[in-house]
Amino acid sequence: MKLNTIKPAEGAKTARVRVGRGIGSGMGKTAGRGHKGQRARKGGRGKIGFEGGQMPIQRRLPKRGFTSAIGKLTAEIRLSDIERMTEVEIDLSVLKAAGVVQSQMLQAKLIKSGELTRKVSISGVGVTKGAREAIVAAGGSVAE
Repeated sequence: MKLNTIKPAEGAKTARVRVGRGIGSGMGKTAGRGHKGQRARKGGRGKIGFEGGQMPIQRRLPKRGFTSAIGKLTAEIRLSDIERMTEVEIDLSVLKAAGVVQSQMLQAKLIKSGELTRKVSISGVGVTKGAREAIVAAGGSVAE
């Protein structure tokens, strides 16, 4: 096999059809667009989701759910993440420095997931009720 002998597979390349060039071409008169109607016209496809005047499905169905804008900038921290850290005084900047929270996060919330066995002091971070009880039970404190 040589590079100058390589050809596409049989039927892979077909000549383009010239439409609207007379009856003898087989694609004359209506040029494959049928008779009249919206799709026979120039630009006759309408916008995406258009259903011929019927109320489109994206408007018929009810809206559902909600994505909080601030939720995208709030980090979720587990007690097990705090347990692995060596610091005793913990706030958002310490969590960012330790790599527990991404740098672009504006706030964080501590949830009760995992165990906490050491004494820590939490400030400037949201804490759930269960996490607060676990921190106090371990001898730590949570600043409001």
